[in-house]
Parts: sequence; structure tokens; C-alpha cells
Amino acid sequence: MKKPDVPKKTCAVCQRPFTWRKKWERVWDEVKYCSKRCAGSRTPKKSSQQKNPS
Repeated sequence: MKKPDVPKKTCAVCQRPFTWRKKWERVWDEVKYCSKRCAGSRTPKKSSQQKNPS
């Protein structure tokens, strides 16, 4: 495949676009994340967590 012809998706975690890779050839329909890092943090992390005073 030539570069302009490859399929593209948007990462479910970071919302960045990523393109098809040869190693994803057989599982492209199942790919949801652009990297192992995004797959490891499947839910977007909250930047500010407040501690409850006890």
C-alpha cells in the first residue's frame, strides 16, 4: 500500500489519528488504540483528583 491509501482511525483514549500498520493487517477491525501506552490507560485519567479530608 502507498502512504496516502492506508486506512486511518482515531485513538479511543487520546483522540489522535493513527494509520494502518502491517502488523495490524489481520486485526485492523479490532484495533482501537494507537499505542501500548493508550491501551494500558483505557480510560482517560482525571487531571485533578481531590482528597477528602477526614
